[in-house]
Amino acid sequence: MADVLTAEAVEDELGGLTSWSGDPTGISRTVELASFPDAITVVDRVAATAEELDHHPDIDIRWRTLTFRCVTHSAGGVTDRDVALARRIDEIIRSAR
Repeated sequence: MADVLTAEAVEDELGGLTSWSGDPTGISRTVELASFPDAITVVDRVAATAEELDHHPDIDIRWRTLTFRCVTHSAGGVTDRDVALARRIDEIIRSAR
């Protein structure tokens, strides 16, 4: 099982991510896309990536606004797996704009 990152490590990792916030209990990012179909396309791409990584974020969809939350539930907090997924989510969002 992956180890939960310290508060300092999470803060350091957040510095390399786009618009993510959080602490060792979870990290999240909210983004607004141009349209509802664009938002759903991003969700579909994140879902495929999550399957590939076997690590799944919580996703909240509100029209064209998406909130992603990453936490390794089995470890009880943020791990390297969450940071890796957040990086991939950032890539997907960048390519959608």
